[in-house]
Amino acid sequence: MLIQAFKEKVKKRKLRIGVAGLGYVGLPLAVAFAKAGFHVTGIDVDRGKVERLNAGDSYILDVPSEEVRALVSRRRLHAVHEHKVIAGLDVIVICVPTPLSKKGKPDISFVLKATAEIARHLKKGQLVVLESTSYPGTTEDMMLPLLEKKSGLKVEKDFFLAFSPERVDPGNKNFDTVSIPKVVGGVGRFSTEAAKEVYGSIIRETVPVSSAKTAEMVKLLENTFRSVNIALINEIALLSHRFGIDIWEVIQAAKTKPFGFMPFYPGPGIGGHCLPIDPVYLSWKSREHGFVARMIELASEINESMPEKVVERLIDLLNTRKVALKGAPVLVLGVAYKRDVDDARESPALDVIDELRRRGADVSYADPFVPAIDLNGVRLRSKKLTRELVARQRAAVVLTDHSAFDYAMLVKSSKLVFDTRNVLRKYEKNPNVFFL
Repeated sequence: MLIQAFKEKVKKRKLRIGVAGLGYVGLPLAVAFAKAGFHVTGIDVDRGKVERLNAGDSYILDVPSEEVRALVSRRRLHAVHEHKVIAGLDVIVICVPTPLSKKGKPDISFVLKATAEIARHLKKGQLVVLESTSYPGTTEDMMLPLLEKKSGLKVEKDFFLAFSPERVDPGNKNFDTVSIPKVVGGVGRFSTEAAKEVYGSIIRETVPVSSAKTAEMVKLLENTFRSVNIALINEIALLSHRFGIDIWEVIQAAKTKPFGFMPFYPGPGIGGHCLPIDPVYLSWKSREHGFVARMIELASEINESMPEKVVERLIDLLNTRKVALKGAPVLVLGVAYKRDVDDARESPALDVIDELRRRGADVSYADPFVPAIDLNGVRLRSKKLTRELVARQRAAVVLTDHSAFDYAMLVKSSKLVFDTRNVLRKYEKNPNVFFL
């Protein structure tokens, strides 16, 4: 049988694996397969990425260049920008972006384009896996017809097709591609078996589910759960401020309960490649079925409002010092969406800076991981965090709590610090330090 022959290839490490899309998800996955003894071909339309990888140079912090260099030199890993190599592969994993359109609708055009290229070169016995987050039905209702029609092959009989949600957490030193359990769901039993066999060869635990649609929903549940709970704690934080209560103290006390409570923390908003986007995929798809996901949409609304709430709070703090925001020099610390990463995608810090600038503040920023950002056609470059820079500001706002920042110097040199991440808690008695 086709599935038995496929499993035998996996066991003997004779599979040739392709990863389409070499970003924060694709590159770590490609490296993990290569380190496990497979020959891996990375495919990306960005020629710059292809050239850097083939030179042994990683552009992602979580993937050391030394690892890439060693795998390239051993011919376990190489990258191309042309899709014709697909015909010579056994497994093709799609890890391309799934952003939102300008109108806030799911954009799966990158997935469909990659699928069309795969369909042109699809051969008998191949496994195609989608890891890019999308709404339930993308794999079975959108990809499958395209693959079968263009190739003339039939799923389960001639090839396998599955969905396996990515679970990358950039900057997390405790969990990596290999240690995070992997959910797999195929469009049929053999497809699920094939995907489980492939991922099981590099990942400690695989979790098969009944279908690709179920696996797609798993990913959306995971991130919607986080989005809703972050929205809840953001709203409680705003309410606590009205009551004169320290939300951080409330959370510390609440999390001592050994059951029925899981701590989430407030902040200037949510960012990254998942949280601001994935729940929108689910709420959008729900409307096709005549269902309004009110809690999901409300959570998105609350989280999206936080950058403006941060600016309004800063205005209030400056007013107590009889300082107007307009014309005031304000320093933002951190524009990456989370601590110690170089990823500023969908970062709430960008919205905070944009709102500060819109209201007339003279904004500069410091971030050791993000050297430059573009906002509405204006390019801003990161400043080196020095005592002199801090002393020139009327206020400093901590939006990303990078461990590299000199917080002692920041507090000592600042006229006013607004900390949205609770990283300055040991300075809470300082009259110039304020918390979200």
